[in-house]
Amino acid sequence: MKAVFLGTNGWYDTDTGNTICTLLKGEEATIILDAGNGFYKVDRHIPADYRKPVYLFLSHFHFDHIVGLHTLNMFDFRGGLVICGPTGSRKILNRIVNRPFTAPFADLSYKTTIHELPEEKDKLQIEVDAKPLIHPDLTIGYRMEIDGKVVSYCPDTGYCKNAVILSRGADLLIAECAYRSGQSSEEWPHLNPETAARIASEAKVKRLALVHFDAKIYPKLEDRKESESVARRIFANTFAAIDDMEVDV
Repeated sequence: MKAVFLGTNGWYDTDTGNTICTLLKGEEATIILDAGNGFYKVDRHIPADYRKPVYLFLSHFHFDHIVGLHTLNMFDFRGGLVICGPTGSRKILNRIVNRPFTAPFADLSYKTTIHELPEEKDKLQIEVDAKPLIHPDLTIGYRMEIDGKVVSYCPDTGYCKNAVILSRGADLLIAECAYRSGQSSEEWPHLNPETAARIASEAKVKRLALVHFDAKIYPKLEDRKESESVARRIFANTFAAIDDMEVDV
């Protein structure tokens, strides 16, 4: 399985990258994690004749995680699109992906299905766990097993027990790193390199990928490398992702 980092920015696009979106390409399933502006690059990595369902997991509904939904009508997911998100997703998505904002689901050329997690996780054909994280609005993290590999996704959160639980023993933890070393906020919780690495260390993951770098706080790619170095002092197998990077899981 490969992880492809289609968007690694938080908040807005800059020369450093698009907003958050990650693709997991496996034999068993194709999975997309969040739908920031990096979402528009999905079709570069999914064959035109792909006929299995594509799974899109949304962590929450801040615009930098869903703005790419505006491009749904550019794709032809022949096996359909299964969208998973937190409680309330069905109502929220049917309002946003609709007129007057954009083309509605009904106008797409493929079938879309929405599931709210964790309540409806048993309806999925892949093994997934979902738990709430710490953020001003309801945000969930995910743990999923594909091709015998475990991937944990912890976006937009402060350090919390659920992030550690979701990440235990994972082959790859994809964790946000909106803040730089030493920065934190109780009003607007996010991870910095130290707290992301702490989760990876406590969960005993094999590898940590840092993503969702706040575009204002990280104006240059060199700033990410600095946070990568800080995180490596706590968890050695850490890397700062950049747009279009591909790694084996």
